[in-house]
Amino acid sequence: MSTQSEDVEEELRRLIVELRLLENTAEQIQTRLNLVNAALTELDLASKALEGIENKSSDHIFVPIGGGSYIKARLEDTDKVVYGIGAGIAIEKPLKEAKEDIANRISELSRAKVALEQQLSQVLARMQEGRNRLQELTSMFRRAEMK
Repeated sequence: MSTQSEDVEEELRRLIVELRLLENTAEQIQTRLNLVNAALTELDLASKALEGIENKSSDHIFVPIGGGSYIKARLEDTDKVVYGIGAGIAIEKPLKEAKEDIANRISELSRAKVALEQQLSQVLARMQEGRNRLQELTSMFRRAEMK
């Protein structure tokens, strides 16, 4: 086997390892993106619910109980809201402050989502470059073996 063939084989091995690492990185970023999207969806629902409560035309609401089912409930006090801030901790705040806090969290998560999407795009682009190079090297390696 010639030195050129050995160099190609070594680069092939290195590229395969790099592609595996990039695939793992892409999967991790995608998992984080899924978590951010789920949190954004939940916060968006909370924001809309608070908006509805603030602009209520009735003191009755439908509360989701799961499985697409709801129960009719009566609102007693809409001046204060208890909402989760993470790690299983909930706090009570005035409705307006709660809406602002949730809007800020939505904004932060939206920025995180954009950053994760950019990272994923860069990793996927690098993976495509690696795959293209892998195809080139495979062809070179096969040609070298035939000689």
